[in-house]
Amino acid sequence: MQVILLERVAKLGQMGDVVDVKPGYARNYLLLQGKALTASKENIANFEAQKAQLEARNLETKKEAAALAERLDGQQFVVIRSASDGGNLYGSVTTRDAAIVATEGGFSIDRKQVVIRQPIKELGLHEVEVHLHPEVMAVISLNVARSPEEAELQQSGKSIQELAAEEEAQAEFEVSQLFDDIGGAASDDDDDAPAPRASEGDED
Repeated sequence: MQVILLERVAKLGQMGDVVDVKPGYARNYLLLQGKALTASKENIANFEAQKAQLEARNLETKKEAAALAERLDGQQFVVIRSASDGGNLYGSVTTRDAAIVATEGGFSIDRKQVVIRQPIKELGLHEVEVHLHPEVMAVISLNVARSPEEAELQQSGKSIQELAAEEEAQAEFEVSQLFDDIGGAASDDDDDAPAPRASEGDED
């Protein structure tokens, strides 16, 4: 099915391009979202007549998106989730979750604008793309943690696995210190014992 694009669509083409796409993709996404029109002679003629207006509108929305991207890019948002001691989430963080925390943080974002390249299924810091316009993108960080305190530790650069290892090492250190103290106490007892008498040969 041929359509004419009313805006740039990633991996498909620029505004004004006539492209071949699958009918389902055209009907359920491009036409539905107002990103394209069926490539009939009438629609192509209408596009050419309105091209200047469309380009001006696209430029304005692009400018607005760029201003938002400048403020949004690099921002970090905390997502609180339940997880195992090993850091695996009970479920996953979705585009909806990302949109909610960003909106709560003062940025009006729709879940359809969020792109998560790899499923987020564990605690830690995860980068997520936000497509504000066909030609404008920002990258935000989701700090997925079990508590605000844990999120602060992760923000300082420590992973949950590192924190667990540190806690384990500290526990082992405390145990070894305990045994050292016990060993030290035993050696003190030895010091208190009378020294062996020197033999007569030693006195010569």
